[in-house]
Amino acid sequence: MTGAAGPDAIDRWRRYLADEHAEADVYRYLAARRSGEEREILLALAEAEGRHAAHWRELLAAHGAKDAAIPRGSLRTSGLAFLARHFGSVFVLALAQRAEARSPYATDEHATDTMAADERIHGEVVRGLAARGRSRLSGSFRAAVFGANDGLVSNLALILGVGAAGAPTKVVLLTGLAGLLAGALSMGAGEYVSVRSQRELLQATEPDPHARHVLPHLDVDANELALVYRARGMSAAAADERARQVLAGLRPWADDTASGGTGFVGADSDSAGTGNAGFGDPIEVPGSNDPTGTAADAPADGAPVLDRHETIGTAWRAAISSFCFFASGAVVPVLPYLLGAVGFWGQIIAAALVGVALLATGAVVGLLSGGPPLRRALRQLAIGYGAAAVTYLLGLAFGA
Repeated sequence: MTGAAGPDAIDRWRRYLADEHAEADVYRYLAARRSGEEREILLALAEAEGRHAAHWRELLAAHGAKDAAIPRGSLRTSGLAFLARHFGSVFVLALAQRAEARSPYATDEHATDTMAADERIHGEVVRGLAARGRSRLSGSFRAAVFGANDGLVSNLALILGVGAAGAPTKVVLLTGLAGLLAGALSMGAGEYVSVRSQRELLQATEPDPHARHVLPHLDVDANELALVYRARGMSAAAADERARQVLAGLRPWADDTASGGTGFVGADSDSAGTGNAGFGDPIEVPGSNDPTGTAADAPADGAPVLDRHETIGTAWRAAISSFCFFASGAVVPVLPYLLGAVGFWGQIIAAALVGVALLATGAVVGLLSGGPPLRRALRQLAIGYGAAAVTYLLGLAFGA
């Protein structure tokens, strides 16, 4: 930390101090909306920002500017603090991640190497916290963005193509409504079939729950149960050992056959200390807690394993969501015609509305992915307008 402090340096330190206070507020506001480990991490980040603020406060005091008025934080950090206080969503974490990545401390001679390193590590910490939120909404978010953008682009392209060919306004409107309904139904049907097929595929790979009932009849010394474990990922030695353990709980009960019993211990008896061990779930997976049948991938902390069917969701829910998402996008280019716009001006207004929607969805994707929102928004706009331009030119060609 070297160099004389002129008026410019003093002003810069004051801005840094204001931004550090605002960033600490961001993490405290976010922590107030969370609990457990996430809360502790966010409070630790706020404490670190407080240490950075103390550094700039000491520098200002050493140069006689201790009592100088501290300005508000930059518009970016102040806005971030407002969002964190009132919303506290994954979007705020994504913005905080970008803010940490833009830290100027690495090139400022009055900032310590430790502070610069802290800011870089803070970015990784926030990236990890944001990743949790991203993973929680990744499936629904993907469906929402994909469905809405598909509706926006496809229906705009359809309307512009028909309009450019010289069709009357009534035909353009009817085409847009037909495109909305046809596309939404197609999306819903496709999603239903996709999810339903995936669930059926998973169901076909799950163990037969009735297979355990034949285990008492297997030969203890030469049996195929070990092959089941090997087929589900165990090594040969481990599979043999596991099969022996399971069948050890199914030992013949010497006099049971004479009294009309099952001839085996384990199904309903706790005799000889065997209880239900092994027999209640001998192939490890009828309960579907371990898809490999080895229990090797079970969480170490005992946390429940998610049901794969629940992770995928139901076919009807997926179909209805896709229908609604597509329709929400496809209705935008139709709105001008529903409100009375005609001819070329209807096309212009429809394109403008879709452009705004594409910019918005692109910016949201950029925020959640941690990328530059403006670049993502412009990319979304270029793709959408590019597709619409192709059908518009084709419409002009056919109209001519």
